[in-house]
Amino acid sequence: MSNLEIPIATYRLQFNKKFRFSNARTLVPYLHQLGISDLYASPIFKARTGSLHGYDVTDPSKLNPELGTEEQFETLFQRMKHYGMGFLADIVPNHMAISNENHWWMDLLENGLNSPYASFFDINWNPINSIYKNKIIIPILDTPYCQAFKKQNISLKFDENGLFIHYKNFRLPLSISTYNLVLTNRMDILESAIDRNHPIFKQFKKIIKTIECLNSHGNIRPQNTDKIYHDRQIIKQKLWQIFNASPEIRTFISENITLFSNKKKDINSFYLLNNLLSQQIYQLVSWKTSHEQINYRRFFDIIDLIGIHVEIPQVFETTHAFILRLINEGKITGIRIDHIDGLINPLEYLSRFQHYANPKIKTNSKTPGIYMIVEKILSNDELLPHKWPVFGTTGYDFLNAVNAVFIDSKGMTNLGNSYSRFTGSQHTFDDITYNKKRQVAIELFPAELHALGRKLAYLYHHYQPATSLSLIELTNAIIEITANFPVYRTYTHNFHVSTQDRSCLEHAIKETQKRNPQQMFNALDFVGKILLLKFPKNFKLTQKNTWLHFVLKWQQFTGTIMAKGLEDTVFYNYNRLLSLNEVGGNPELNNLSVKNFHRFNLTRLSHYPHTMNTTATHDTKRGEDTRTRLNVLSEIPELWDRHLKKWNQWNQSEKKLVNGQLVPDSNMQVLLYQTMLGSWPLWQKEVPEFKKRLKLYIIKAAREAKVFTSWFSPDIKYESALLNFVEAILQTSDQNIFLRDFMQFQQQIAYYGVFNSLAQVLLKITSPGVPDFYQGTELWDFSLVDPDNRRPIDYQKRREIITEISRKEPSELLPMLHQILTSWKDGKIKFYLTYKALNYRQTNKEIFQKGNYIPLQANNNNSDHICAFARQQEKSWALTIVPRLMTKLVSIDSLPVGNQVWGQDLLILPKDAPENWFNVFTNEKLKIPASTKGLPLSDIFSLFPVALLVSNY
Repeated sequence: MSNLEIPIATYRLQFNKKFRFSNARTLVPYLHQLGISDLYASPIFKARTGSLHGYDVTDPSKLNPELGTEEQFETLFQRMKHYGMGFLADIVPNHMAISNENHWWMDLLENGLNSPYASFFDINWNPINSIYKNKIIIPILDTPYCQAFKKQNISLKFDENGLFIHYKNFRLPLSISTYNLVLTNRMDILESAIDRNHPIFKQFKKIIKTIECLNSHGNIRPQNTDKIYHDRQIIKQKLWQIFNASPEIRTFISENITLFSNKKKDINSFYLLNNLLSQQIYQLVSWKTSHEQINYRRFFDIIDLIGIHVEIPQVFETTHAFILRLINEGKITGIRIDHIDGLINPLEYLSRFQHYANPKIKTNSKTPGIYMIVEKILSNDELLPHKWPVFGTTGYDFLNAVNAVFIDSKGMTNLGNSYSRFTGSQHTFDDITYNKKRQVAIELFPAELHALGRKLAYLYHHYQPATSLSLIELTNAIIEITANFPVYRTYTHNFHVSTQDRSCLEHAIKETQKRNPQQMFNALDFVGKILLLKFPKNFKLTQKNTWLHFVLKWQQFTGTIMAKGLEDTVFYNYNRLLSLNEVGGNPELNNLSVKNFHRFNLTRLSHYPHTMNTTATHDTKRGEDTRTRLNVLSEIPELWDRHLKKWNQWNQSEKKLVNGQLVPDSNMQVLLYQTMLGSWPLWQKEVPEFKKRLKLYIIKAAREAKVFTSWFSPDIKYESALLNFVEAILQTSDQNIFLRDFMQFQQQIAYYGVFNSLAQVLLKITSPGVPDFYQGTELWDFSLVDPDNRRPIDYQKRREIITEISRKEPSELLPMLHQILTSWKDGKIKFYLTYKALNYRQTNKEIFQKGNYIPLQANNNNSDHICAFARQQEKSWALTIVPRLMTKLVSIDSLPVGNQVWGQDLLILPKDAPENWFNVFTNEKLKIPASTKGLPLSDIFSLFPVALLVSNY
């Protein structure tokens, strides 16, 4: 396939109004020089004004004007084309923004089920509460509906686009069929004020008559759709012309609008506006109570992001026409699919996309027509469904696998014991996950649960009408199975349940039985039959399809509960070692080893050799170098325990009593101290700003934990006490013994974290897969969770560094290496490693894209301190050797290089490995000594703390 391009290395950019296509254009030469092959962009299509991320799409058929014009995008493309770079685009097929700027959404609100976009949105038009039948719940009110009227927050306004309901920043169109409620109110007043034979009055009456003939809630024949839409636009245009042409009519309409807006607190006005609203397609409700009423599929629990029926061919074609055009023009060479688990049938979607992107590819083909990766979180050794026509995932699986290399598994038990003693909690990670998933399901998604339970009750009645399982029993069964589910979702799309999916379902059912040994046996049995599609023998096709439809809807639900329950809740509650609390991770794992990392890489090489390797994204919980620092705690658990106890004692007086609880509690202290250890700045001048960032983070963490405060119900007193504690312990004074002690310990952690970080970067670049670099991470990245990790990047500084390195490298290499090693705080050492390894990969891509993967080991004392492997393709070899668990090798401020560290130990090489090697970072030439089986580690690490040795130099 001529148009199929595999990236060599990608660089993620977060586009927004302050970083536009023109900014990216200026970066292209720099990124090319760094060794990047593909620019990897956040969503570039029209999003809500001011969006900092682009995932709140309002129109996928246009570029986001805040990012630039099509001409500016073309200029960016031409610059990339000049440097031979590709463009990997992030697209959002699952949802759109509920916004005044979304013209499809506004059309639906105005024209109801007659809108051509009515089928686009995933709305339950027949909800539990029958008064909302054929209506959309709009949760925008800050107060209950009646209070919003009393406060006069809801008003009616008129402009050239028609009549609109206004509430704060929201603007909702009226159905034209209800205009006459406003236009004919007090008609006798107008008739007494104007000549009835006046042409303008006659035009006004004609408009009223035309509106009477409209029935926006009736059925419109397809052949009449365009004409009726045209007629409605003409009505609004003529009405606006008459409004401006006749003082009498303008006064009349304006007074009516004032009446309907309840400006005079008149009881009659209340009824007028209420009656007008009752005849719209939408129902306004308070967002505070909307979780129980909402009747559309959301993106997680975000009420202003609505699910899209992308599985409908017409919807797919409309929402993807522009991206497919850009692909056809060669301007986009790769695709990242956001939130694949939100789609009802991912396989169908992916196959359809590949076919449209390259019509030569059949819709059921496993062969991709364009480079495509999916944002898919793999859990517990889960594999991607093998039929998906993709090259892999966005790389969270790699992130967690490579992070584990730098954790001392021997110290994890001690860390766990220390954590349990300090917090007084004996709850396991699995217990917390189960409880938090139940909590978010019940508290944040009651409407979805009720809908699933109601559907189960319907299926049960038709399956065993003579028996009696209640709606509550069936709903509880689905709650429990979902809470015990070990992965994000299954992917059943026909009457066959895959082996992997069946295993996950059976696990969830067994776990539910264990937690509820005396309860819900019959309900579990029935729900299990449905989820596993164990049809009765006499079932007809229509009955089978009803069971399958339930499974499809439940599968969309489980991913949401896992994401909100685990990523956004548990990871702020279980704080044994925060570096493990990452998307797709398992914080309770203890069997972490280099062998597991090699096994992981071999599996990826076999199944998805071009999947993405990432160590940071816009959604990671903390920066990549923050994690590598925290991993050091696994090497020194006893020392961490002593410091934790001291700090708790010293800071006790700074805690405040709120609702009978000292703030912060011990668990929050662990999260706070580890966060500070991992993200504390290297430069004193950055500390004041860091303190501000830390405060924002700690409030977000507390709300995400959903224990003492939450986004839905913030406890201001608790949050104030938490912020006061942070402020107090960070005060610089002679009396603050905590801060002095903390800084000494933090500097020790930070130093060892440096070598973990360097090793992590090299493993990412040379392991099977496509290395991805999140914006700015070529230098140190000690960021916190979003929005902290989306701060602007100083690219001028990075350009200056690459200019300096490229100038000094040819003739001043050794002095430069010494300088960047001793002044590691400036990050140039990480930059140099990235630059050199990426450029070698760029010029030798075959060995990394097609080469074998051979795990290597060191002998004797240092075998536990090395992670190494060879990539081999025909006669070309590349060896990656990195150190690990450095606290046991070198003291602080001592470099892990030379004979005094590595002694006589060897890196054992395969028998057919070459004798001569070249170190990419130091330009040293190495040779396997006679009568040995490998290379001395002291030679490998003679000048630099990590090594990339190659045979083709």
